[in-house]
Amino acid sequence: MKRAVMALSGGMDSTSLLIHLLNQEYFVDCVSFKYGQKHIIEIEKASENIIYLKNKGFTVNHEIVDLTSAMSIFHSALTTDEMEIPEGHYEEEQMKATVVPNRNAIFSSIIYGHALSIVSREKKDVKIALGVHSGDHAIYPDCRPEFYESLEQSFRIGNWDSEKVEFLLPYIDDDKSSILLDALLCCDELELDFDTIFSNTITSYNPDSEGRSSGKTGSDIERILAFKEIGRIDPIDYVESWEIVLENAISTELKYKDEYYKEKLTDIQYNVTRNSSTEYPFSGELWDEKRFGKYTCICCGHLLFTSEMKFDSGCGWPSFHSEHDEASIKQIEDRTHGMNRVEVKCSKCDAHLGHIFNDGPMKYGGERYCINSASMGFEERE
Repeated sequence: MKRAVMALSGGMDSTSLLIHLLNQEYFVDCVSFKYGQKHIIEIEKASENIIYLKNKGFTVNHEIVDLTSAMSIFHSALTTDEMEIPEGHYEEEQMKATVVPNRNAIFSSIIYGHALSIVSREKKDVKIALGVHSGDHAIYPDCRPEFYESLEQSFRIGNWDSEKVEFLLPYIDDDKSSILLDALLCCDELELDFDTIFSNTITSYNPDSEGRSSGKTGSDIERILAFKEIGRIDPIDYVESWEIVLENAISTELKYKDEYYKEKLTDIQYNVTRNSSTEYPFSGELWDEKRFGKYTCICCGHLLFTSEMKFDSGCGWPSFHSEHDEASIKQIEDRTHGMNRVEVKCSKCDAHLGHIFNDGPMKYGGERYCINSASMGFEERE
């Protein structure tokens, strides 16, 4: 049987990873860490899921390692009583207060030693599985791919039998919603109840005395929006109703993104993409662009079109007869200005792109994507 060792925090990422590994037929050793965290209830949640899995016929080893004394000298809002847990958007500057210095390196080092011990006892190769992902990179430097590449290299240099141990980071390029979708699929295949599994998790850094999530920390906001994205209600208990915490998460996200785009974009780019304005015909930089390349959303970089899809409609705005297979552009009924049109928006960041009409080339289906230059970036290729 395949062997894996992983860090099980009791949060949604590591819990999803455990289900993922079980679905891949790994025998898993889970290690949970006490390090003086204010949300220590996460260890209790992790243990509840281990019990649930055992009742469903899955054997999972679970060790709880106490690092409280060693990490009590570290300075972080998660461990220091004098520091408040910040609220707001996950990527805002104040969220850096939730970083615990060198935490993932410490955890990974202990898990690596555990994996080497399994290699020595059982004479088997072992995967070190971690639930780190790209959505964490901005705030947590120790969640970035290059950090783990460097860490793995250092561990290999410093240990015998290290060729038998390898990092496994299946979510490194994912976000919260894609992680949840993976967990949903794995639960179905393993005949586990998704809501039961995730009711036994907690993401909040400041739960109340009853273990309920506030719904207002950065980690809460990200979790709530991920459940919204996959069309499900989060099964955990919040201090307030799901409707209220969801409304707060959406408004927090919109406020943060609005400030971010105001800073990142030019005035015309901001007005077009965020306020659904329209640039004047024949005024945009890309309306007569004829080079080979790809067209991406100016806000988030999501691929929308390629030059092979572009044609000259004579309308004064970039026109495309098709969208890229990966684009999944949103189509929304638009009755503004006394017209009945179909607005198109980026599926990743909701940026206004333009409109779609039924006067395009018939050999491609007859549609014309009429897109503002200000809503797109262009990357030339040979």
